[in-house]
Amino acid sequence: MTSIVEEIIKDKLGTTPDKISSLSGGSINDAFCVSCSKNSWFIKLNSKEKYPGMFEAEANGLRLLQASEFIIPNVITYGDHSEYTYLILEFINTHSTDQIKWGIFGNKLAKMHGSTSETFGLNSNNYIGSLIQKNDQQKTWVEFYANQRILALSEIAFNMGLLSSSEIKNTERFCNELEALIPIEPPSLLHGDLWQGNLLCNKESLPVLIDPAVYYGHREMDLAMLFLFGSIPNESINEYELEYPLEKGWKERMDIHQLYPLMVHLILFGSSYHGSVSSVIKKYV
Repeated sequence: MTSIVEEIIKDKLGTTPDKISSLSGGSINDAFCVSCSKNSWFIKLNSKEKYPGMFEAEANGLRLLQASEFIIPNVITYGDHSEYTYLILEFINTHSTDQIKWGIFGNKLAKMHGSTSETFGLNSNNYIGSLIQKNDQQKTWVEFYANQRILALSEIAFNMGLLSSSEIKNTERFCNELEALIPIEPPSLLHGDLWQGNLLCNKESLPVLIDPAVYYGHREMDLAMLFLFGSIPNESINEYELEYPLEKGWKERMDIHQLYPLMVHLILFGSSYHGSVSSVIKKYV
């Protein structure tokens, strides 16, 4: 694989790497740090047949996030090479999030969520993990969350034998309850896949965001994702609320917005997530 990386760097950046080091790229990508005398880049590759347009969508998402105050890797270029597709980014030296300045993270997240749009969604689809994420724009969050998130994934899960017909009916009932459950807010610029693994910090302990699944949505989506497989300190939430106060009851309805990533995991990783998906739906129907 390093020979492929060297070919891409020579062809696209016009230089010969001094060193190519393998990095963790998650479950679907191969990732590398490429160094030459004056620069270092992060490059990741995957199959252009399996994941068409993935890196173009990621590049667009990173560029949207650069409107925020977070540190976001600069996009150098992306494209296809042989049977691979690739994305080349600025390389940022990162450290354990144990060192992150959590108050600054909360403040910057609130400011990012203050960036808005006329509609919920995005002008193109992208990916969450290896799953295509539909972003057809709609006027209300309830419509968008029901149609582009929950109902779209429940159909996939049903076709895979992961949800029964009765569970599909319960999912539809869940969606019918959303208007009464979720406070109306303007669309917020979301990272879209803000679990702990996509939050890093640089050598100054400032927050760095990577691997987005960007769209404009209800800001409680990002918060729900942060708390799905972990948590963030109260300091972070306090600083968030000083900048952009949350609506009362956001913690109690967090599972409503956790249903989407749980359904993503059900589809990608199988029936071990069925109980979590089912329990959220049953709570509201």
